[in-house]
Amino acid sequence: MRGACPDKAKTKEAAKKMGELRIGLVGTGAIGRTHIDRINHKLQGAKVVACADPAAAFGMKIAEQMGLAGYEDPMAMIADPEIDAVINTTADQYHEQYVLAAIKAGKYIFCEKPLAPKADACRRIVDAEIAGGKKLVQVGFMRRYDAGYCQLKEAIASRRYGEPLLLHCAHRNPAVDTSYDTPMAVENSMIHEIDVLRWLLGEDYATAEVRFAKDTRRTHANLRDPQIMILTTKSGVRIDVEAFVNNGNNYEIKCEVVCEDAVLNLPEPSNILVTANASKGIAIHKDWSTRFVDAYNTEFQSWINATKEDRVDGPTAWDGYVGQVTAAAASKARDTQTIVDIEYDEMPDFYK
Repeated sequence: MRGACPDKAKTKEAAKKMGELRIGLVGTGAIGRTHIDRINHKLQGAKVVACADPAAAFGMKIAEQMGLAGYEDPMAMIADPEIDAVINTTADQYHEQYVLAAIKAGKYIFCEKPLAPKADACRRIVDAEIAGGKKLVQVGFMRRYDAGYCQLKEAIASRRYGEPLLLHCAHRNPAVDTSYDTPMAVENSMIHEIDVLRWLLGEDYATAEVRFAKDTRRTHANLRDPQIMILTTKSGVRIDVEAFVNNGNNYEIKCEVVCEDAVLNLPEPSNILVTANASKGIAIHKDWSTRFVDAYNTEFQSWINATKEDRVDGPTAWDGYVGQVTAAAASKARDTQTIVDIEYDEMPDFYK
């Protein structure tokens, strides 16, 4: 939680000095294929050499298309001694079994968020990692690697603007399809804020609350939109996070930190100035895949380098557990329309 932001130049230079890491990826959907392309064509020090998928035939088809070794059984790929490390980009329900398999094989594994869909499954992963005696798991909370959030982290940690008191945040999306329902606002969207704000402030949460606004006309029967999540930290910092996933306009991530002596805002990414249709303005991102592309690149380069140096220095299995405990409390608060206390197990010394 207290980790520093990576230096891009140093991480790339370190990668050049080390041998190539052989990675096996399980989960060959869109984000998995994006990560294969990212690692094999944009980053340094590693190659995805094999892939597998719970849908075996689909995984073998992708392996052939991308020129990789294909495994019908993901467990066999994870156990293969020719594979040095594993990336898991499967659907959430498969995360626990593949992360546990990598721990059993003694291999570093990068698991896209969430670590597992439920807090008890995350705790089983934590316990397995502790029993193995070595940190092997990193969770894919990529916002910790975004340049803007890193600037906020450094400013808050310096305390040159006094103590943080309030945070006002937003997670906005132009539109979602009808498979996106009310719980997903917390569990799939605001889970990113749950992790990155805890990291920014360096402390755990005490309570959670979720309230509904008047529904937008663009929503559907199974989705209350927008929603507001309210978190209070152990020291009393008050946080509100707006999730508005059918705003009809743009993808937008906001974070304003109100400190004793200043107000700090997450900077907007650098984009071109466009003059068109009798107006002038800044081009904006349509979705997360372009807004956070640099963060993904930095995240994976850092993971590759750390893995080759035999360590984990990104979000840990414990961070994954804390995120799911918090999300579960927020979901309970949403369903009961009450304020819910957040109760974590005590952090094991293993993660301190």
